[in-house]
Amino acid sequence: MRRRLIGWFLLLPLSLVLIVFALANRQTITLNFDPTSETSPLIPPVHVPLFLLIYVLLIAGILLGGVATWFTQGKQRREKRHWRKHAARLEKEAAANSNQPSGSLQLANDR
Repeated sequence: MRRRLIGWFLLLPLSLVLIVFALANRQTITLNFDPTSETSPLIPPVHVPLFLLIYVLLIAGILLGGVATWFTQGKQRREKRHWRKHAARLEKEAAANSNQPSGSLQLANDR
């Protein structure tokens, strides 16, 4: 409940700020993707509102950061998988050994 309440206290003001930002930056800007030619570009210019460009770039940055983090944590995920499998194998061995009678366990240790 506390996490949900904290989330609301953080997300509600942030949402309001983003809405006010969008309303304040409604002017249209021209995006040109061909810097070599102004007269006949290969890709025609696009007219978009400024807030839309900023939001798209913000979302793209979040996604790229998440992908970069996912790739850099690959080694840790691999090690965690390895140790999880190792622990499961040891648990199976322990369960198998606890099901054996104590005499046969004694003989196995004497070898």
